[in-house]
Amino acid sequence: MAYGFMDIARTPSVQAAQAEMGADHLWADFSGHRDFDRFSDQEAEFIAQQDTLYLASVSETGWPYVQHRGGPPGFLKMLDHQTLAFADYRGNRQYISTGNFKASDRACMILVDYPRRARLKIYAHVETLALDADPLLTERVLDKGYGAKPERIFKLRLQAFDWNCPQHITRRFTEAQIATVAQPLRERIEQLERENAALRAKLNL
Repeated sequence: MAYGFMDIARTPSVQAAQAEMGADHLWADFSGHRDFDRFSDQEAEFIAQQDTLYLASVSETGWPYVQHRGGPPGFLKMLDHQTLAFADYRGNRQYISTGNFKASDRACMILVDYPRRARLKIYAHVETLALDADPLLTERVLDKGYGAKPERIFKLRLQAFDWNCPQHITRRFTEAQIATVAQPLRERIEQLERENAALRAKLNL
């Protein structure tokens, strides 16, 4: 039966490694059906909340490269249930991922939600577009309040996705997330400080 992501990832060498570790039966005898070639509302909600991703490409010499990409929460846009896109902002100007995608359009992405200990992995084909190639797409993808300089659009056609287990994901929180959680505490402290000031003022009368 189809497994989607593992149908791509389970190459002969991976199968050999699974057999060596006594895990090949878990995948060879898989009896379910997990195509996962269309994002559901669950993935749409997850993707819309992320402010970072890890993007893997491969060069024509066979060397893989993993790149961090980020932006405001939701910078990775879901155009439809099989298509994603994001603005590629200027960084250190090495352009390794950009160059690799000229040799091979295959990519793998991992998105991690550290507070919820959730991890989504995605196989996709990447199309690199100039900012003026599709003005409507560029308008949809750019985050106008973000100060970085966009250089291109990466448009990704979904091949397969899968959810990873939360094992070994340490919970981490951004400054904004901590500020949101701490806001009621700040308000309570401010209230108590006002009450204390009022009581002190009365005692001094």
